[in-house]
Amino acid sequence: MTGTISRPLCVAAALSGAAGVVFSAIAAHAGGGSLGTAASFLLMHSPAILAVGLVEVGKPMRLSAWLLFAGLTLFAGDLIARHFGMDRLFPLAAPTGGTMMIFGWIAIGLAALLPRARA
Repeated sequence: MTGTISRPLCVAAALSGAAGVVFSAIAAHAGGGSLGTAASFLLMHSPAILAVGLVEVGKPMRLSAWLLFAGLTLFAGDLIARHFGMDRLFPLAAPTGGTMMIFGWIAIGLAALLPRARA
């Protein structure tokens, strides 16, 4: 049985997309660097997360998108914190987030290969 549209996943995608636009604008006026990288990652991953939220898919695909979002949040959050002179979120936060994004993308691909449940 397939799921329904995921409003929380759509909200997460919308917030990360909005953050990407905000941090892109700040990076354009304040010298880019790691902030520009964070903004780019937010903007390039948000549409994929939104797509999963808008399509009726099963639990494995949804969990994969949440893994992608969690990794994106850690990765971008750590880069943003460092740009604004704060300490890291925690040691290895960015690499952990990056690894989670890699596994999130792999999990999305594997979830797409699973047979669809019949309604």
